[in-house]
Formats: sequence, structure tokens, C-alpha cells
Amino acid sequence: MFINNPKTDEIYSWLQRELRTDHAGETGAIAIYDGILAMSSCKKVRGFATRHRETEKQHLQRIESLLPASQRSILLPVWRIAGFFTGAIPASISSSMVFATIAAVESFVDSHYSQQINRLSDKPLYSDISDILQECRQDELEHRNEAIKLQVLEPGVFVRGWCWLVGFGSVISVSLARRV
Repeated sequence: MFINNPKTDEIYSWLQRELRTDHAGETGAIAIYDGILAMSSCKKVRGFATRHRETEKQHLQRIESLLPASQRSILLPVWRIAGFFTGAIPASISSSMVFATIAAVESFVDSHYSQQINRLSDKPLYSDISDILQECRQDELEHRNEAIKLQVLEPGVFVRGWCWLVGFGSVISVSLARRV
């Protein structure tokens, strides 16, 4: 189901840009888990990453059903590389850093999806899309909450700085994906 293209619908171009960011984000999320799996030998981290990678693949398929290939970000290779290193770097340091990173990413994603869902709340034409975004958001909240529960150590200055950088990178990535 691709999004409609009624020329009189002012929300159409906004929604296309937002779905492009969602597609880029889900692509990056899969790559984050690929990076974690490439670098971590911790059974708990690997199990977490394997489960959540599958969920992100389902999200990507759902977003792809809404957004034609011609409307997807041309920067997908960049999002894959950035995602891989966003997962690989903390996985090479500690499990707590992995879980802090995922909590930071998913907190950003929660806010991002919430803004989209709120904007669509009074647009019945797009209720099916809003429902899909809400389902994806709920999964992301579960990922965040599980990551928070699995953090063994309180994040120190280095990890908090890393998480800030991840959040800032997410803001920049969304801004770029809206345009390209």
C-alpha cells in the first residue's frame, strides 16, 4: 500500500519526506544490530541484538510497503555505514555501552514517531499509516525499555557523551533524509 497522491492534500509531501526518514532510520537500525553482532561475543547482547534486528527488518518491510523505491533516500549506503559503527563501537567496549546506545537511539525514535503520529491524528485518510507508525513506535519503546533494564552500570561521562553524539547524529540524519 503506497501513500495516496491527491494533489489537494497538503500533508502528502510532508508525509513522503517523513516516511523517507523512517525508511532510512529502519535501515540504519538493522545496521546498528549488524555492528553489534559483528563485534560482541556476549551471549546476552547477541540475543538482544538478534531479536531486535528481526523486529527492525519487519519495520523496514512495513515502511517499504508505504514508500515507493523512487522516494527513498539516496543516502542509504551512508545510513548503513553509520548504523554499523553506531553498533560496533559500543559493542567493542562493553555490554552496558551497547544497551545505553540502544536506549538513546530508541528514545530519539520514540520522539520522532510520536511527532508523526500526532500530525496524522486528525487525518482519517492516513489512519492506516498512522496505525503502522504507532505499532513501530510501540516496538521501539519495548527495545528502549529492555535496553534500560539490561544496563548493568550507570552510564559514566564517556557513555553519556557517546549517547549525546548518537542523538545529535540522529537529528542530523533525519534532517538529511528528509531532503535526500
